Amino acid sequence: MDFQEYQRQLSSLRRVAPAKDNVACMGCEDCVACTDSMFCVRSVNVRSSQYLHDCEDCVEASHSRGSKRLVRSSHCDGCEGCTGSAYLVDCQSLVSCTYCYGCVRLVGKDFHILNQPYDRETFFALTKALGKARGTRPLP
Repeated sequence: MDFQEYQRQLSSLRRVAPAKDNVACMGCEDCVACTDSMFCVRSVNVRSSQYLHDCEDCVEASHSRGSKRLVRSSHCDGCEGCTGSAYLVDCQSLVSCTYCYGCVRLVGKDFHILNQPYDRETFFALTKALGKARGTRPLP
């Protein structure tokens, strides 16, 4: 195979329409291209996940809503690109974090708001007020 043949075949592969059927899913509603997932709603291209609402491109995620590209994460609301994390709101690109609100690019942090650390009590008091103003339930 020469380079021109490689480019031709690659171009052909890219033109193939992605799968839209769900595979081995249970109790999913209005989902597209999901695999091995349960009880997801209006989600696209999620795998081995459960209880996702309006999520896209997630793997081994659970109990999240309005999030994209989660990997092994749970209880995320409005998050994107987070891995191995839980109890996040409006966060982006977090790794191994818990209880973060509006944080970006943190690794191994807990109880942060806008990338600033807080003690547990202050964190929950502030996020309760922020959640109310945002119109969402507080973090557990």
